[in-house]
Amino acid sequence: MGTGKDESTSEKESTFDDMHLDPKLRRGIQELGYDTPTPIQRRTIPEAIGGRDLIGSAQTGTGKTAAFLLPILERLLDVERGRLHALVLTPTRELALQAEGFLAKLGKHTRLRGAAVYGGVGMGDQERALRGGADVIVATPGRLLDHMSRGYVDFRDLRILVLDEADRMLDMGFLPDVRRILAELPRRRQTMLFSATMPPEVVRLARDFLTDPKTVQVDAKAAAAVGVTHLALPVPSHLKTELLVELLRDETMTSVLVFVRTKRRADRVALQLQRSRIDAGVIHGDRSQGQRVRALEGFRTGRHRVLVATDIAARGIDVEAVSHVVNYDVPEEPEVYIHRVGRTARAQHFGDAFTLLAREEEDDFARIEQLLGIAIRRATVPGFAYDRPAPERHSGPPRGGLGRRREGPRRGPRGGSSGGRSGGRRGFGQRPPPRGSLERRPTW
Repeated sequence: MGTGKDESTSEKESTFDDMHLDPKLRRGIQELGYDTPTPIQRRTIPEAIGGRDLIGSAQTGTGKTAAFLLPILERLLDVERGRLHALVLTPTRELALQAEGFLAKLGKHTRLRGAAVYGGVGMGDQERALRGGADVIVATPGRLLDHMSRGYVDFRDLRILVLDEADRMLDMGFLPDVRRILAELPRRRQTMLFSATMPPEVVRLARDFLTDPKTVQVDAKAAAAVGVTHLALPVPSHLKTELLVELLRDETMTSVLVFVRTKRRADRVALQLQRSRIDAGVIHGDRSQGQRVRALEGFRTGRHRVLVATDIAARGIDVEAVSHVVNYDVPEEPEVYIHRVGRTARAQHFGDAFTLLAREEEDDFARIEQLLGIAIRRATVPGFAYDRPAPERHSGPPRGGLGRRREGPRRGPRGGSSGGRSGGRRGFGQRPPPRGSLERRPTW
């Protein structure tokens, strides 16, 4: 894979018209408002249309979904309808719905049909889609195995398999299920594997099930820095929620995605924001499908200004105008930071990434800086220094609906340093004048 100047220039100047896609697909692309492929799309789509096995490695938000959907649609335009010809395996319900939605938009002017198969809902509609001849199925592994055990799935005509977000399937414990599914598929097929990272188990999976694959890797370090303004805010752990509330007084933080490590903490932070009269939704693995869909839709439509999420659940979040990502907890793995901040600055636009940095998280944060190859700027917020004492603990039953005390004493609704609206000072959520178009389009 070339990395020289000529290749970069070529990619910037190329368009989807240069890929010689069918006019029906180009029409769908144009209606979505796109004309220039991302690097991962430019490097994979021609090879995939040719039928070659592929390994694509790129961070979240770089356009991997279209990198496999467009070749699928192009290759299936002339197949016999009413049979399952392509299968996309993805780790979460949100990702399945997202991919199926893009498939419908890209293939709007074709006769190809897709369906999403995932858990948390009844099986009746999915069974009818499987039996009724969907051409492309986007499925989570567990639910697909349920349908397979009931004899609802016929793989005899399958010719294309995509493993999407393979590293996340590993994190969620799905790789044994994936191997069970792959063992039932025709051996003669095209297989494409896409992953943000390539841990050893994913590498072994690729070696076992792909034939002479072409590997395309978009450098995570360069991609993570494009369009994202990084800022670290040192704060004691017990004051993080107070600082988050203070930051959110800045009205330029219009659509904020907050990442936490655990499901319990996600619930607690969301509840505390709601008590501070901040519209906040929450999404994690223990929420029902209906709750997750409502929270995501509320965030997408602006009903929720803030969405608190764990990393696994957030992989399926695709929202056009996320203005800020806030790392409430510093991730233990540096690569996870790249995935998180990729939720803003989508498709090479701009966004802000704030990290609430506790003293005990300094080592993890240093590894993130090493991966990015930059020293992330730090800003001390008055009143939230490391030397503030922890809140006094009292005996007796805990208060609050989640059975936990507040993380610190309640502060009054004063503007604090984060308001930044007096004397012409800029708030945390405000950027310098834009360095190009800030128009946001859906990342696909």
